[in-house]
Amino acid sequence: MPFTPLNRRHLVRASLAGTSLAWLSGATHASTNLPGGSLVFPRDAGAHPNFQTEWWYLTGCANVDGITAGLGFQVTFFRRRVGSTQSMESALAAKQLLFAHAAVSDVAGKTLWSNQRIARWSGTPAGANPADVAWARLDDSGVVLRDWSLTRTPAGALRAQVRAADFALDLRFTDTQPLLLQGDQGRSRKGPEAAQFSYYYSRPQLQAQGEISLKGKRKVLEAGSSAWLDQEWSDALLHPDAVGWDWIGINLQDGSALTAFRLRRKDGSALWDGGSFRKGDRALNFQSGEVVFEPERRWRSPRTQASYPVQWQLRTPSGSYTVNAVFDAQELDSRSSTGTVYWEGLCELRDSQQRLVGRGYLEMTGYAAPLVL
Repeated sequence: MPFTPLNRRHLVRASLAGTSLAWLSGATHASTNLPGGSLVFPRDAGAHPNFQTEWWYLTGCANVDGITAGLGFQVTFFRRRVGSTQSMESALAAKQLLFAHAAVSDVAGKTLWSNQRIARWSGTPAGANPADVAWARLDDSGVVLRDWSLTRTPAGALRAQVRAADFALDLRFTDTQPLLLQGDQGRSRKGPEAAQFSYYYSRPQLQAQGEISLKGKRKVLEAGSSAWLDQEWSDALLHPDAVGWDWIGINLQDGSALTAFRLRRKDGSALWDGGSFRKGDRALNFQSGEVVFEPERRWRSPRTQASYPVQWQLRTPSGSYTVNAVFDAQELDSRSSTGTVYWEGLCELRDSQQRLVGRGYLEMTGYAAPLVL
């Protein structure tokens, strides 16, 4: 999931937080490589504040009320380094910005519930008002934005907590498999130029437990609920010809994990593509040109008039599949935080015989408007 750029409305918010508009110029890049050149855990599950952009992206399928995948959920935390403020001595300088998105897809009701947050990285001063706290750990998983958080429990599980007007999440996630390094040992190319890459790892096939509340109704996750966590960080800007991307992360029923993505040009052709497939202890990383997304059915948003492909034919070195949205209206409007409108929601994966083989999340950006840095 590449980082979502910001529009003018968000720039106004950033300016009010005490930062300069010049930080979007892309002229300041703190680092292009990790010390030592390889990922080390748990350290690299923490934040990387010397890099320009970073995100923790958690998605999942919740079995509730006896219904398999009755709910989908998504929690994402973004961090952005503000290059123009790094030399400022003021404690109020917005040197890092944190954003968060959360959403619940109600399959039976065909309704997407969503909310968002934005704040400058404030650290964790003693006695700080919880309403002002926004920070991330550097040594392990842990990011907090006011009353939203993704943290590591003493027992070693991940815990996501979100409270919004219409929904709430209190979920715990435990690994059932080793983490997956995407690309070349965690270095994932995102364009034709060598500098266009991110550090990227995934935790697929997470076991999910806890509860989701919708409009005050509590739903306890049942056995078989699963999740997927991506973390990426980078200094790279998107290629200037890229207007958006399409991405899936799918937990297959046999325990396999499928990632596939492409960056699109204005004419809809692929600028770059990639992904991976892991089954058991064997992982196959896809090379650019090996992943093909072909749209089969589209849905037009009545709110934005954006037209999204909600059914795809997908060809990869691991096989050919059909990707179907479980319902169409899963468009997320984040213009008051990261400044974009995009489609992100629960989907099903079917094999060439149209047998259901997995579930996960589909994300599509750049359809409401091209991404602009």
